[in-house]
Amino acid sequence: MKDIKKVSQNVHFIGAFDPQIRTFDIIMKTANGSSYNSYLVRGSEGVCIMDTVKKEFSYDFFRRLEALCSYDEILYIVLHHLEPDHSGALKELMLRAPGAKLIISGRAVMMLKGIIKEDIPFEVANTGKIISLGNKTIEFLSTPFLHWPDTMSSYLHEEKILFSGDVFGSHYYDERLFDDEVGDFSYAFKYYYDHIMRPFKQYVMQALKLYEKFDIKTIAPLHGPILRTNPEYYIEKYGEWSSEAKFRKHTFGNKMLCVFYMSSYENTHKMAQKITAGADSVEGIVASMYDLASLDENNMVDLLEESDAVIIGSPTINGDAVKPAWDLLTCMAYLENRGKVGATFGSYGWTGEAPQMLHERMRWLKFRLPIKPMKIKLIPTQAELEECFSFGVEVAEITMGKMVEIEL
Repeated sequence: MKDIKKVSQNVHFIGAFDPQIRTFDIIMKTANGSSYNSYLVRGSEGVCIMDTVKKEFSYDFFRRLEALCSYDEILYIVLHHLEPDHSGALKELMLRAPGAKLIISGRAVMMLKGIIKEDIPFEVANTGKIISLGNKTIEFLSTPFLHWPDTMSSYLHEEKILFSGDVFGSHYYDERLFDDEVGDFSYAFKYYYDHIMRPFKQYVMQALKLYEKFDIKTIAPLHGPILRTNPEYYIEKYGEWSSEAKFRKHTFGNKMLCVFYMSSYENTHKMAQKITAGADSVEGIVASMYDLASLDENNMVDLLEESDAVIIGSPTINGDAVKPAWDLLTCMAYLENRGKVGATFGSYGWTGEAPQMLHERMRWLKFRLPIKPMKIKLIPTQAELEECFSFGVEVAEITMGKMVEIEL
């Protein structure tokens, strides 16, 4: 079949293409569509299937699989993680290949029961577990939280192929499939990292350590192009993007505090200025102020990631915080926020709910929230502006290690 791609002499792509998808997992834009990558590995004693596809694309998956092997040849089915776009055809595959052994990570056991809804036999693979297909050897690596808790990777020794799971993937549809044959997918590769892997960059670094011991000639991810021309380039990019050493605070030795605000009549702006000045007066803190009306999402994410403390200000309009403030908090989903200090403030005319609403949302995002939100009715007085200065000092001192009795 012309649409079955050979990854190596004994490995074939048997996944499916989804050119029409435009949103993935609600938050990701997929302007070029995507793919659900699955692979067939053939050894002298039998076959291993690496992942399945989204249920709606099962026909393409089984059509390609059946062109390459019979079901009784399948010795193993490996799921690198159990998200529905990779496990959608699993139940049907196990019915067709009852002699196959299912291999999942230890963290996937509960998820498997939730997906299949019945007891099925499986084996757990931890780092170092090896299976044999006769003349082919597959070694497993535990790589949790990339980007699901149950994620693992595997390495086919004889072909020097890393089956990476979601790591090194892209939401990019091109049936030419290989990185040296498809169009320019560099933006999709970085976008995928930023929106899926960036919150887990500490786990990325752990995975890269595991990969170091292998001679990797090809990276076969679960989405997008197969990386065969220069896999070291993509590994180095992940290392660069995930390394804490790139951030300014580590270069200059200061803690970074960012004040984000939106203002209708300059009142919240005046508060932001004083809060920033107060925070910046604390030794060891560099405080910066940003108007949300002029800040795009990419800059938001970079600033949020670099910050040790985040203070958000919004006026209250129609009983709510303004949309740019909520958009800023939406960006937090791309980051690891646990341990960051947070605080909120704002001016209001009638009811003043916005600071408290933002405060509660930051609580759910795992920020440390040591002090109550600050709100001022209409135009702040000079005395109230001095309170704003003290508010900034307090948040900065806590960021520098000042102890507080409880988090509110």
